[in-house]
Amino acid sequence: MGNGLVLLVVLLVGAVALWMWASSRAAGRAAVQLADAQADARRVIERLGGQVLNLTGSDDASRQALADAAERFTAASAQIDRADTTTQAQLAKQSALEGLYYVRAARTAMDMDPGPELESLSGQHGAGAVTEERVVEVDGHRIAASPRPSARTPNYYPGGQVAGRQIPAGWYSEPWWKTALIAGAWGIGSLVLFDALFSGMPGTGYEQGVSAGLDPDTDPGADPDGFDGEGLDGGWDFGGGDVGDFGDFGGF
Repeated sequence: MGNGLVLLVVLLVGAVALWMWASSRAAGRAAVQLADAQADARRVIERLGGQVLNLTGSDDASRQALADAAERFTAASAQIDRADTTTQAQLAKQSALEGLYYVRAARTAMDMDPGPELESLSGQHGAGAVTEERVVEVDGHRIAASPRPSARTPNYYPGGQVAGRQIPAGWYSEPWWKTALIAGAWGIGSLVLFDALFSGMPGTGYEQGVSAGLDPDTDPGADPDGFDGEGLDGGWDFGGGDVGDFGDFGGF
């Protein structure tokens, strides 16, 4: 009986020691992964900061793109200072990468070498890119899209997903996606805009029609059975979404 008790105690002590060793190793690996993610993010943030400090826009398109890049630099710097998980560090890196895409756009607008290729952003490949000039007007509101910067299309977007809908990379007459970016949701009439602006455009996620580019699992405005226009007879409510300096296009 005594020997059995001793053996049990030894086994328990061994199990506790093994658990503590495994926990220590796991914590060590997590710390190394976090340090690596933080270093990776800081590398991209520092690269972005150097570009923002050393470039000056020469026209509306390049100035706007550099302003957006500076905004991402500020956001990424704040994010990495607070990052205490690898996911948070990776989000800071994503913000910095977005900024570098805006830098490339600014350099392109100024006829400069855009620099080396960048890592892809989340959702960027699926969104595609604007490949042709389009100007649409819905309820008196006009929006232009172009694969190139111009006085008419000075606002760049690097491509990706906003509130469950894919926005192709390209140049636009206004940053019409920012209301949804801030609010996290699109207005009722937004599908009309996507249909008019992107449906059937080669090189975008909407090449096969606007319904093909919407994800019903992430997009609260997407109809999984296809768009039938229900609920859009009232058009866009441009007066309902005045967000900061982005103007009255809250119906998108």
